[in-house]
Order: sequence, then C-alpha cells, then structure tokens
Amino acid sequence: MADLVFRGATVVDGTGADRYRADVAVTDGVISDIATRAGRLADADRVIDADGLVVAPGFIDMHAHSDLRTLVEREHPSRVTQGITSEVLGQDGLSYAPVDDTTLPALRSQIAGWNGDPEDFAWDWRTVGEYLDRLDRGMAVNACYLVPHGTVRMLAMGWENREPTGAELDRMRELVAQGMREGAVGLSSGLSYPPGMYAGTDELVELCSVVAAHGGYHSPHQRSYGAGALSGYAEMIEISRRSGCPLHLAHATMNFGVNAGRAAEFLALIDAAIAEGCDISLDTYPYLPGSTTLAALLPSWSAEGGPEATLARLADPAARERIRRDVEENGSDGNSGMVIDWRTIEICAVANPTDLADPTGLADASDALDLADASDVRAPDRAEQLIGRTVAQIAQTRGVTGTEAFLDLLVSDRLGTTILHHVGNEENVRAIMRHPAHTVGSDGLLIGARPHPRAWGTFPRYLGHYGRDLRVLTLEEAVERMTGRPARRLRLERRGLVRAGYHADLVAFDPATVRDAATFAEPRRPAVGMHEVLVNGVAVLTGGRPTGALPGRALRRTETGVSAL
Repeated sequence: MADLVFRGATVVDGTGADRYRADVAVTDGVISDIATRAGRLADADRVIDADGLVVAPGFIDMHAHSDLRTLVEREHPSRVTQGITSEVLGQDGLSYAPVDDTTLPALRSQIAGWNGDPEDFAWDWRTVGEYLDRLDRGMAVNACYLVPHGTVRMLAMGWENREPTGAELDRMRELVAQGMREGAVGLSSGLSYPPGMYAGTDELVELCSVVAAHGGYHSPHQRSYGAGALSGYAEMIEISRRSGCPLHLAHATMNFGVNAGRAAEFLALIDAAIAEGCDISLDTYPYLPGSTTLAALLPSWSAEGGPEATLARLADPAARERIRRDVEENGSDGNSGMVIDWRTIEICAVANPTDLADPTGLADASDALDLADASDVRAPDRAEQLIGRTVAQIAQTRGVTGTEAFLDLLVSDRLGTTILHHVGNEENVRAIMRHPAHTVGSDGLLIGARPHPRAWGTFPRYLGHYGRDLRVLTLEEAVERMTGRPARRLRLERRGLVRAGYHADLVAFDPATVRDAATFAEPRRPAVGMHEVLVNGVAVLTGGRPTGALPGRALRRTETGVSAL
C-alpha cells in the first residue's frame, strides 16, 4: 500500500512536455507509481483529491540566501509556502564555509545585512563538509552548497587588493578542491563584493579549472550589471571557455537606464557561446528592483582590509571626499560603474537599530518626514523612520546631500543596512525569462523589517503573474524552468521530474489561483494557491499550511551526481 496518492491530478512533469491527467503514488519517500487510468491507485494511507490541481516536481531555487536562516528557522516557511523543495546556498562568493577563527567574525559582520548575526548561535563548523553535516541535523527543504570564492580568498590572503602569490593561489585551489570533495556542487563568486572583486580573470580561470575537474559549475555575481554589463558577461564566458567549467549566470539581469531594452544583446552573446560549445545556464527573479547591502555600493578601494578598515575610512574626511567623487562623479564599481541616483536606493532593513544614530534629525518628530504612506510610521523609532525611505528623502529631511546621508548611515549602522535598488527594466526581465537557458532563483534575503518580496513570492509570481496572467511562459515552460532544468544543472540524482523511482519532492497547486501575495509593504505574506508540498516524501505543507516537518537533507556532489548521504 502506498503512503499517499494524489488522485486525478494534472501532472506537469518538469520535462516541458504537455500536461496529462494521472494518479501519483508515493511510498517510502519515492514516487512509486504513476497511473493514467482513473482509480487504479486508490489504495493508500492518505488519498488527496487532486482534481483541479497541478502536481509538479518540487521547485528548485537556484539562488538562495538561507545560509543561516535554514538553521535558525528550520521550518523555513518562506520556502515551503512557495513550493520550493531544494535550494542552492553559498551564493555571491560570500558564505560561512570554509572559515577559520579569524575570517568567521569578519564574514559575520560583512554579510549580516544578508543573513543577520543571531545571538547565542553555535558556529560549530569550519569546513564545507561540517557545514553540510550541520544542515543534516534537520531542515524543511533540501540544500546544495557552492564554495564561495570571496571567503576562500579571505582565508588565503585576507582582504588585500592584489594578485595572489603562487603559494596563495595554491592554497585557494586546495580549499576549493576540498570543498568539492566534501560535497559542494560548484563555486560562486561575487565580483562586486570585497574581497572577491579584487580577483583577476586568470585567478578565476585557475579555480574554475579545479571545479570543472570535480564535475561542478561556476555561478558568478559578475562585475557589472550596468555600464559594463556586456563586458562583464563576456568575461564570465571567457572564464568558462578557458577553464572548461560550466557557467551558471546568477541573477542574470541588464539593469539601469543605460541597458533599457538591451536584453537581446546579452542573449545573443549567450547564444553565440553556447553555439561554440560552452555549457551555460542562468537564473533570474521576476521583479524589477534588486536588493543588497548599502555598503555594497561603496567603491572597491574603500572596502580593502575588511569592515573595520572601511569604517575607519568613513571617519576620515579625505577618504569621504574620495568616496563622494566616485559615487557622484566617476561611477562606483560597487554600483556597476554607475553614478548613484539616491532616489533609487530605498532602505528596507537596518542591522543595529539600538545603536543607530538619528540620520533623519527627527527622532521626536516623525510627522515631519516626507512619507509616501504616513500610516507606516507607528512610533518615533529611529529605525522605523528609515524603512521604506529613499536615501534622497532622508537627505532632504536632514538638509544634506545624498552622499552625506549615505555615509552617515553606513557609520551608524556599521555597514549593516539593506536596500532595495530600483534599477530594473521590465522589457529585459521578460525577454531573459523566455530564453531556453533560463532557470529561477529568488535571490531573497529573509531578514529585516521589509525584505524584498521575492524571498516569499518568486515562484508563484512566475506561475501566476508571468505565466497565467501575462502568458509570457506556458505552465509547462514555467515548471520546467523551476524543476527539470535546474536539476540537470545541479546533476541531481533522481530529482526534478515527476517520474517513477524519483525522490518524492512534489508540489500540488491550483493553476487558476496560484499567485504571489508578498508585496513591498508586506513582504512576508505567503503565496496563494499552494496546497501540498512534499520533501523526500514527507509533507512540509498541507492544506496550504506548514507542518513543521524537517525532512530536508544536504544534497552533496558525488562522482556520479548530487544526492543525500
């Protein structure tokens, strides 16, 4: 007898093939049978009437920032309510393994705006393998891990802005190889974040050659998504070509006004490389604003030496003036080479609200702020006064320039502020999601007062807004981008398809009602239309509600593919 049967489901199997009607049985964590004759699989411990529901493979988030959240909030509601059953961690060249006792505190400080820095948390790992072991203690969804290049560089040579010595490069090669041997699926790089941004092309070719030898892929946050976007993508392709390492372009966008309507040029570059034999895929999120830390906008020279050195420069009038020239006149490489328009930078979270100085000058006069929605301010709290405001609005209130407000806030919040960056282009978003190399990544930050809604809404937004409503993608196309296609990139063993013998990572949703409910004002609202989600055959969402079950596992690279131990 089966453990569970979805009876009368519309199956969209993750291959891109047409939907069909069937019963789907699950036994001992595996899809045990699929029957197209009605009633054949009626006998089970639990039978779900799936008439009107789509049963699809569980969704795979190719770009997640749950590195700590999946350990702190193990039920992971932002994932299970979207139908996500596996996610890829270690993104953008910065994460928490491998580390040592010197690099870990600096990393915790640097990416607190991405992941938080929880109190009384046991940092009881140092290697990639030990981190994956920690994940295996219990989590709601499965997770893969990318060795983060910036972290590796930090271990080998600190925060120095120079080429590595031969010995340092050898150390980086060994750290990457060790991470791959311990189960990582590839290498991530963050080439607009220190210290990874100090790496040259040759260094990345060397490390990607190691990754290729172990069957992994390179997932870069490239150097520019603005003025230098096309040259940045060309560099990533050249690294893939020279190293033989498959390339997965993270959050592959063409942003800022300079790139409006230019997605076709980017896609032509990709198509030419694929025609030459390069193995290339990409992911995107279905929104216009991006999200990162406020400190990421600083020019690279100002971040050399790590967070404490950066804060020291922010207290130095000469360094502040040099930063001003870069962000206002020259174009900061932390802002994709673009001059910063402070009207596009919206504060969505602060890391240290109790220590925050009053950059508005209005700690006792919140009604004097120029609010888009005055009801949003519930109390004269300094952090609350910043959330949802642009740097331009904060500067106007204070009577200072945008750059002065920017620098003061970085100091007050010790570089921990998180932002929305309103620089996207709708035409580009739609064009890129239609490309046959496209997969889905939320790139969602899960902490702060108002995180980007993509953390809770990415996958249902593709299905509802861009699929059903705008018809940019068919249902089968959308599901393939979320399941079978990323599973092939990750080389997942028996995952990503509705197929007998495959692990029962499954989602059942209503195609007529599925949609994202998360908004920029209320970013943690769960999706509508998601009914059932199974991870390794165990229900983590039933009747649209999380169950609290923790069946997820670390999915580790092996010689034949990627699987749980």
